[in-house]
Amino acid sequence: MSDSDSDGELQLSSHALAALMQFKQEEQQREKEFQKLYTQADDKFEEQKKQEGMNLFKEDWQLSQFWYSDDTASKLGDALLDGADSDTVIAIVSAPSVYAAIQKKTDSEIPTKHIYLFEYDKRFELLAGKEHFYFYDYNNPLEFDSKLKGRVDRLLIDPPFLNEDCQTKSSITAKALLAKDDNSKTKNGVLKHRLISCTGERMSDVIQNVYPNTHITTFYPEHGNGLSNEFRCYADFEWEQWKFVK
Repeated sequence: MSDSDSDGELQLSSHALAALMQFKQEEQQREKEFQKLYTQADDKFEEQKKQEGMNLFKEDWQLSQFWYSDDTASKLGDALLDGADSDTVIAIVSAPSVYAAIQKKTDSEIPTKHIYLFEYDKRFELLAGKEHFYFYDYNNPLEFDSKLKGRVDRLLIDPPFLNEDCQTKSSITAKALLAKDDNSKTKNGVLKHRLISCTGERMSDVIQNVYPNTHITTFYPEHGNGLSNEFRCYADFEWEQWKFVK
């Protein structure tokens, strides 16, 4: 047995070693090209989502889905973003058209990346992405990932059904998500806390009961399909786009 055999190591010839190195380099190049193609496809899809928004999704009336008009969705998004900073945590519950409206805004108009969508329809994971989507069923108001419980600074909720049961159970979710309102402000000098509930006018007594600090505002939400129900916006703050109804 030779010394080279006795050391137990396989010795490659210079030719084989060069071939192996070339193979590894080619593999690395293929991986690089694949990642480039994947990124380009992902970027193209992200751009399509921004441009198309809710046009990618058909309303399911059995789930009581009625998208807001573009103007309404944009204004509600503005209300959540107004004065926010990079640490502000925002939750949008059962209102995917508002999430889509925020995505359409420019990067300079979106001060925080902590914006999450809670929705029963799992199609909308495609819209928000896995990191920002939470499956949510109002019938089980506390059964969702606990990461955001007590951490949300600003919340918009639009319960799918105009009845006391749905509104009340949805409010349990909202209260579980919201951080304590301690009158603290963002880095931009605006109060951190904001709560918005958009729902039917005939729910006003229920809303007053479950959210005693909210008031009917002067803003009238509109739906893109001409939904005839009289909708109102209830909030616990005033700003440039609405005041409290006296």
